[in-house]
Amino acid sequence: MRNAMFAIIGLFALLIWAPVVQAAPSEDWLGLEELDRGAIVIRYDVKAGTKTKLMIGKGQDQYTYGLSRAKQQEVFPLQMGNGNYKISVLEQVSGSKYKIVQEAAVKLQLTNGSQVFLNSVQNVDWSEEGKAAQLAKKLTRTAHSDKEKVQAVYEYIVGTVRYDNALASSKLTDYLPDSNRTIAGQKGMCYDYASLFASMLRSLDIPAKLVMGTSEYVDVYHAWNEVYLNGQWVTIDTTVDASWKSKGAGYKMIKDASSYSATKYY
Repeated sequence: MRNAMFAIIGLFALLIWAPVVQAAPSEDWLGLEELDRGAIVIRYDVKAGTKTKLMIGKGQDQYTYGLSRAKQQEVFPLQMGNGNYKISVLEQVSGSKYKIVQEAAVKLQLTNGSQVFLNSVQNVDWSEEGKAAQLAKKLTRTAHSDKEKVQAVYEYIVGTVRYDNALASSKLTDYLPDSNRTIAGQKGMCYDYASLFASMLRSLDIPAKLVMGTSEYVDVYHAWNEVYLNGQWVTIDTTVDASWKSKGAGYKMIKDASSYSATKYY
């Protein structure tokens, strides 16, 4: 996932340091109907040929996403905890220069922060009718606890999905995982593994984070999961375990969190 890391780093540098020109906001681009679940809905008419970004900031932290002309609306998480968020839509003017075309403040107040990680969002996109949810339901039909459900989904992914070296080594710009594609092709890179695992667990009402950062198990930018089990977050890495399983090596589902260093949570 090395190329994806460079694309992400470049994007943050571009948006943090580029000069911006603020425009007057409208009222229909930002939906708050999912705010009680820790998410916002963006309905922005992306102009043809204009690169458009969404920036969500809280204090010194921020997340940046690409907006697509093909999507009339998309859901994005407010995963940085309770408090005041600034939501901005930016359009490219030229090169690294962007202008703010919409901006608004949103206040989040949740009593249960884990529910943020049940949402269907841009890079953990699932629906009740989708392949991920239907497969998760099938795999866990005899499970009696959340741990058994997590184990069943984990074993499926580790035993079925193959690592796609060609995809991981290709030049990736604004790449997004697609659970349906991963299930159908039975292959993907770490981003796809982690998104699929999170999608399937969320469809079972089990909070699951898609996490990005570094790990002592791999030497490139990586993606894995944190899953809420028995009142605590545990670290699970289906990509690493699929590799170990294919080589006949021993592995266990729950990892030592100290072997991972997270930079982003989704």
